[in-house]
Formats: sequence, structure tokens, C-alpha cells
Amino acid sequence: MLEREIKLRFESAAAARQALVAIGASPYRPRRLQDDRLLDDAAASLQRRGCALRLRLDGTDSHLTFKGPVIPGVMKTREEFESVVESGDILLRILAELGLTPRFRYQKYREEFRINGLASLLVALDETPVGIYVELEGQEADIEVAAARLGRAPADYVRASYRTLFLEFREAHHVSASDMLFQPL
Repeated sequence: MLEREIKLRFESAAAARQALVAIGASPYRPRRLQDDRLLDDAAASLQRRGCALRLRLDGTDSHLTFKGPVIPGVMKTREEFESVVESGDILLRILAELGLTPRFRYQKYREEFRINGLASLLVALDETPVGIYVELEGQEADIEVAAARLGRAPADYVRASYRTLFLEFREAHHVSASDMLFQPL
């Protein structure tokens, strides 16, 4: 399955929420903490291939996701396979036995919205330690319509991953942390 998405920066969660409500977005899933781990082997084999293996702890839910290399384009597009996992902690132990351990951990508070008339679109308001983003995921046409309604153009599209955004923030602000976490946990 292909995942297609963009992120849009906002100054605050309140400004993002207000903009979403103004274009007719309605709440879909409430705000909650997502705690993600990107896993790889010691040689960074997945990262070198442009791939990612992510374990997401989302409240009481856990999901394992494989993401293939990014396909060039205006939006971030890549192959994605995801499955619900019964126990994230047990899966981490199994993957460690296979040589796959967490190489980067990142957190965000996420709430999700839907927009009438844009059936394919999932809208997420992400509050991260490095900024506020609205993520639009779905069909290209629906992403373009929602972005335009939010007053944004393709030049505003952020295609970077949260890991990349964290690394850029860390360099710009001389932060020594190796993971993107809210402090204290």
C-alpha cells in the first residue's frame, strides 16, 4: 500500500486547531501520546536503504510499520505495511533477538480529524518537542484541496520525517539529546 503525506508547520496547537475547524474538520480521535521507536540493525541496513521499521505505542495500542524508500515527488510517498501488535514490549524483545533494536525514539501528542467531502484524508495535529505540524495523509487530490483550504501551497509542504526534523532542530539549537522526547517523561 502506498502512503502519501505532507506536513504543514503551525505556530501553535491552538492556531492549527482553529485553522482545521475553520475548514470544516471535525474530531476523529482524541489527543494522546504516541511513543515511536525506529528499529534497525547495528549496520543501519534499513536506514541505508531508505527504509524504516517503526514500533508505535499509541495508548493501549501497538503497531509495527515497515516503510519503503521515498518515491520522488511533491508529496512524501512510499510503500507502507502496518499491523496491529498485541504487545509492543514483547515484540521489542523478539526483534532484539533478531538484531533489530531501537535506534531513534520520538514522541508526539496527536489528535486526528476528518474533513467532510475528503473521504481518503486523515488529518493529524501533531505536537512535538520540535514544533507543531498538521499532517495530511491520503489521496494526492484530497491533500492538495485540504492544504489549499488551509492557505498553503506546495512550497509549504514539509516532506521530512520527524527524525530529520529533530536532527535539523538539534543542529540549529545545539541540543545534545539523541531522541526526540518530552521531558520529563
